[in-house]
Amino acid sequence: MFYEPDKDDHGLRYNPFKSIAVPRPIGWISTVNLDGQVNLAPYSQFQNLGFDPPYVMFSASKSKHSARNAQDTGEFVCNMATYELRHAVNVTAQPVGPEVDEAALAGLEMIPSRLVKAPRVAASPVQLECKYYCAIQLPGRHPGAGDEVVIGRVVGVHIKDEFITADGKIDIVRIRPLARMGYMDYTSIDTVFTMPPLGERAESLSLGLEGRPKREPV
Repeated sequence: MFYEPDKDDHGLRYNPFKSIAVPRPIGWISTVNLDGQVNLAPYSQFQNLGFDPPYVMFSASKSKHSARNAQDTGEFVCNMATYELRHAVNVTAQPVGPEVDEAALAGLEMIPSRLVKAPRVAASPVQLECKYYCAIQLPGRHPGAGDEVVIGRVVGVHIKDEFITADGKIDIVRIRPLARMGYMDYTSIDTVFTMPPLGERAESLSLGLEGRPKREPV
């Protein structure tokens, strides 16, 4: 089949687009507004953008509090969403007013961060403290609509010790990160396999694949 998104002429019962770029990791973004009110919401338009230094992004509609708070305060935290926390993630996805504490609504304990004011989800196995870098405005189809791509530089990383293996890797299978599949469907990681790089530059390529930053020799 072929269709043009501007014409919405796919002829299917459900729009297929969000089920094409999958699985999408979920950035569970915690922020505070200028009055100190905590906000927590999940975003499946989320990804890392380079690693030396590390940046992450999340994309939200202009009406979302997370994007506004990140820009107003210059900070946010990305908490890893997991299968075990899936129900709490769903609760915090509800559209509520800025006066509502989604974390409290979901029964989640929030704990202080070290380098930013936004708190962290205590039950999350991995949290990234981020400083706001920039935002890109994506125009919508209708006046006033659109999305904001918020980019932050990761300045602090928290990983619970019990999820670090003996050989120094994150135990992803044990964590079971949650991912979005489009429609109302989700998945979680329960299988991992390895494919080392090939070719003459395999050794140098492995540095990037492993996320090892380049450092000048002392």
